[in-house]
Amino acid sequence: MNPFLSNLRAICYNSLIWALVGALFAVLLVMTQITGWQQALCFTLPVCLSFSFISASAYYVCKALPLHKRHFLSWLTFFGSSSFFSAALWLSIAYAWHKLCRFIEPSWAFELSTTLLWLTFILGALLYLLSILCYDVLIAFDNIRQAERRQAASEIYAREAELQMLRTQINPHFLFNSLNSISALTAIDASAARQMTIELAQFFRQTLALADQQKIFLAQEIELCQHFLAVEKIRFGKKLQANFELDEISPTCRIPPMILQPLLENAIKHGIRDLVDGGTITVTSKVRDEWLYIAIENPIDPESSASEGTGTGLKNLRSRFASLYGQRCRVDWTKDLSAFRVEIALPLEK
Repeated sequence: MNPFLSNLRAICYNSLIWALVGALFAVLLVMTQITGWQQALCFTLPVCLSFSFISASAYYVCKALPLHKRHFLSWLTFFGSSSFFSAALWLSIAYAWHKLCRFIEPSWAFELSTTLLWLTFILGALLYLLSILCYDVLIAFDNIRQAERRQAASEIYAREAELQMLRTQINPHFLFNSLNSISALTAIDASAARQMTIELAQFFRQTLALADQQKIFLAQEIELCQHFLAVEKIRFGKKLQANFELDEISPTCRIPPMILQPLLENAIKHGIRDLVDGGTITVTSKVRDEWLYIAIENPIDPESSASEGTGTGLKNLRSRFASLYGQRCRVDWTKDLSAFRVEIALPLEK
């Protein structure tokens, strides 16, 4: 739709602009001593206001012949004929208004000379061409805004697709490991295998309820982790211990789902499993200066090659955070002779 006629405010602004043009036209008539102020304003203001609606057709002329389709001959023919007919229509309106003023009140009108008629025609053609230029600029800016919106939408779709792909990589990974654990337990302790299957089913029921959400509460993520640890404790027994140290605010903060469980899985696979006496996985969280800090630390066996790992889970976690937060997040990990520690910093979302 024509941007100058899209709403009442735009129509008012458009009318004000053309009223100013009419005032300038009146100044020209007075300065050339064609007529006085009263007659000049009585003539130019209504005529220029009527031209505001004539010039609105320039928007559709610009849309009919976009910039990338314009050549000199087509530009000259199309725009030249449009400005000619618009100027002729405006001249007809001006002449009819002059005759009406003379009929209603002779003192409102003045003598229309041939020179003034030609001046009105030329001015109308030039104003129409100026309207075409203005609409070209508006259409160009509108195209830029639409392109930016399309690009932003494409980036959002790409980010969501990447996030979904990363989720599909994480969920089967945990499921396959759990099934392998259950398979191993069936030959050792059938009752434990049955209990592990029940805990696994409960874990996945909650996972399906939360995984499609973009953000969940940290407390919900901790609850999922506790179900996961319940599954793994059946396998490892007293070798596996977990300690959660959360401040008062962090459980109510919002985070992406399924970010802690893969880290706990790695802590067990590359740390606890290789220790004869097992160990304790410590999960801490705190809120500081509009940031949420989460850390997971587990003991490791420095002599075990399995503790090295490939880093795929941590790289996936970084990719997920980059998709959601861009540069406004941090995932670091450190390793010494006795422990492996992952630290996460996310923007605070309550």
